[in-house]
Amino acid sequence: MSNKRIKSPKSEGKKIKRPSSSDIEIDYPIFCFKYLNINFKGDHKFYFDFIDRLNKLSNLSWNQINTSQRHGFGTEKMPVNQIKPDLPKFITPEVKDLLVFRANGDNRPFLGLRKNNIFHIVFIEENFGDVYNH
Repeated sequence: MSNKRIKSPKSEGKKIKRPSSSDIEIDYPIFCFKYLNINFKGDHKFYFDFIDRLNKLSNLSWNQINTSQRHGFGTEKMPVNQIKPDLPKFITPEVKDLLVFRANGDNRPFLGLRKNNIFHIVFIEENFGDVYNH
């Protein structure tokens, strides 16, 4: 019996390089619900329209969003000191504003914090005035 070791086959060709985040340019919003503070009051159609809005926003670039009107697919800033519910702890004291998107066609908003291309949705305002005074 031979004491020769069986060598594992060497891969032929080059190794596949996994692209790093700097190799891939992502210029569209990625929506995160981890910190969502929701106060559901039963308006199912509103949430259906909200999901449709997220789908449309996901197909836009951040540049397109930044150049859109605030009551369309654009955003506006809302000072955190004007927000009624408590903020999650991940929103640190140096954060002065949250971004406001429109959740559907009747201008009810959803608010959150953008970090790079991830938009952390924090509040969805099912009824006007629940999150901030209009």
